[in-house]
Amino acid sequence: MKTLIKEISGKSILFITTKNLDYIRNTQEIELLKQYAASVHVIGSSSPSYPRRLLSVWARLLLTSMKRYSVVFIGFAPQLIVPFFPLKFRKTFLIEDFFISFYDTLICDRKKFPPKSLPGRLLFLVDRHTIRRAGLIICDTHAHGRYFASEFGPRAAMQTLYLQADTAVYYPRASHHSSPGLHVLYFGSVLPLQGLPVILDAVRILMDREDIHFTIIGPIPDQWEKPENERIRYFPWLSQEALAGEIADADLCLAGHFHGTIQKARRTIPGKAYIYEAMGKPMILGDNPATRERERDWQVPAFYVPMGDARALADCILHFLSSYSSLRT
Repeated sequence: MKTLIKEISGKSILFITTKNLDYIRNTQEIELLKQYAASVHVIGSSSPSYPRRLLSVWARLLLTSMKRYSVVFIGFAPQLIVPFFPLKFRKTFLIEDFFISFYDTLICDRKKFPPKSLPGRLLFLVDRHTIRRAGLIICDTHAHGRYFASEFGPRAAMQTLYLQADTAVYYPRASHHSSPGLHVLYFGSVLPLQGLPVILDAVRILMDREDIHFTIIGPIPDQWEKPENERIRYFPWLSQEALAGEIADADLCLAGHFHGTIQKARRTIPGKAYIYEAMGKPMILGDNPATRERERDWQVPAFYVPMGDARALADCILHFLSSYSSLRT
C-alpha cells in the first residue's frame, strides 16, 4: 500500500461513493483515508435506493468546488461518476477503486449481452475511459489488476487493497449446535461465478452421510433441484447478526468461488472468505491465482479445490471430516 499511502498522506481528500455508506469497502477506505490524510470529506448517501443514492451524489458533486481538495478518491463504481463529470476532476489527482468492471461483470460473467453487441461495446468503452482518467487505480486482487491492465490499458499505477470483514459483526463466537457430526456452511447471493450448482452437487454426493450436516444460505431459484433431507437446511436470506450466528455454529465453511469456466471467478477472492477468517473458521476455496495470493496470510486453515469439480469439493469435505473426527476423539 506504499503508493496509496504516499498519494494521500497529509492531503485534503474528497471521497465519493454511490454505494451505501455502511458498505464494508466504503468504511474500509474511509478509515484508511482518515488515518493518513489531513482531512476527508465524504459525498455519499444512505438511501436504500440505488437511483436515489446516485442522484443525491450527483447533485452534491455538482455543487462541490474541487479547489479545496488535492485528491479525489472515488470508491465503488467510478464508472457512474467519471464519465458524467468530464471537467470536474481536471486539476485534482484522481484515485479510483476499480472494484468491478462493468464489461467483465455484465458481459463476460453474467452474459447479459454478447461482447460485440452495442451494449457490450459501450460498457467496454465506459470501463476504458474511466480507468484511463485515474492517477492511481485500486484493485481487490493482483489478478484483477493484471486483467484490467491487459484489457483496458490504464495509464496509471495499480495498487491492491484486499477486502476486510466487518469485525463489529463478524468475530469469533461460541458454537451452540448440539447435534453430532460435521457442520458445513455456505452463504452467497447465488451469482453465477460463485458456482452454487457445484456446491449442490457436492452436497448431493454426500447427502447420505449421517455424520455431515449442511446449511446453505442464499436465494436459490425455484427451478433448481436441491438435495434435501433432515441434515440439509436452506435459508433464502438472513440478517447479518443471524448469519454470524450460523457461521459460529459451523465447523467448516465453503468460500469459493467454484464456477469452473467464468474467468472473473479466477480473479476474485470471495468477500465471504474474509468473514470466515474474521470468525476463525476453516474454509475451502476455489484454487485460482487470486485466492493463492493470500495463501500464506490466511489466519485460519484454508483448503483449495479445483474449480468446477463437485467430486473434489466433496472429497475435501471428507478429508476435513477425517481430521476433524480424530481431533474430537
